[in-house]
Amino acid sequence: MLHRAARLVSFAVRRLPLSVARLVGRFLGHLGWHLLRHERRKALANIAIAFPDWNRARRASTIRAMFRHLGVSLGEILWLPNVDVAVRDRTTTIEGVEPVLEVLRAGRGMIMITAHCGNWEWMAYAFALFGSPISVLQRERDEAELNHLITEIRAQAGIRTIDRGSTGAARQMIQALRGGGALAFLIDQSVRVESVQVPFFGRNALTPVGPARLAIRTATPIVLCFIERRHGHQFMRFQPVIETTRGDDPLELTARLTAGIEEQIRRVPEQWVWMHDRWRERPEWDVTGRKSE
Repeated sequence: MLHRAARLVSFAVRRLPLSVARLVGRFLGHLGWHLLRHERRKALANIAIAFPDWNRARRASTIRAMFRHLGVSLGEILWLPNVDVAVRDRTTTIEGVEPVLEVLRAGRGMIMITAHCGNWEWMAYAFALFGSPISVLQRERDEAELNHLITEIRAQAGIRTIDRGSTGAARQMIQALRGGGALAFLIDQSVRVESVQVPFFGRNALTPVGPARLAIRTATPIVLCFIERRHGHQFMRFQPVIETTRGDDPLELTARLTAGIEEQIRRVPEQWVWMHDRWRERPEWDVTGRKSE
């Protein structure tokens, strides 16, 4: 029933102008700020860790803007099936993508690293329209209906979704790279996977190390990329491609990527998901042991 309702809402939003879809999402985000008190409290507590020098008013203003941003992003995600190359080029500025495409056109795989910054689903969809194969590793959401809907939307652009921990996930990832495709990961959350502790806003934070290990083990190039919304226009940026070798240190590479993520969050803090407990400890997944701060 919920999946059917979600599909109906998506069907309706697709028939709206993009500007109206964003307004609807902004309104939902405004409601979220007022109604989702538990998530609001968590977000305020987390942003206080990252920005201890900010006063309460500035933190509250940023978190309120975050709720609006997430609402707008939802409206954009439901509208995504309308995006073709012409719409992408009209709504999205993309910088630094050519070196990534050159690697893929040469038949090599590419690992793409990003975070829950901006509208990451829009970024994957926009990149897929270049025609290169792309697979996305995801943690299944608690809301199975939303999970299924987003997977369907991705598939319309040719994006393959791999569920983390599912049977055959590792094989699918290797196949994606060997087939000369891009494999995308988000590494900005503390989740139940093999992790290492690296600096994040001045404190050690458990961070998935699997993508770095995979890149190093397969000598696959890796690239950090982000998207942010500015006055209704999307800006995608690809940083310089990092070539990896089997002698590289996965901890060092993970720390380097995380530093880039922190830099992006500092640029547009209202476009990150502050309700996530980023500094949560999971000793059973910490492959490096405790580190003194």
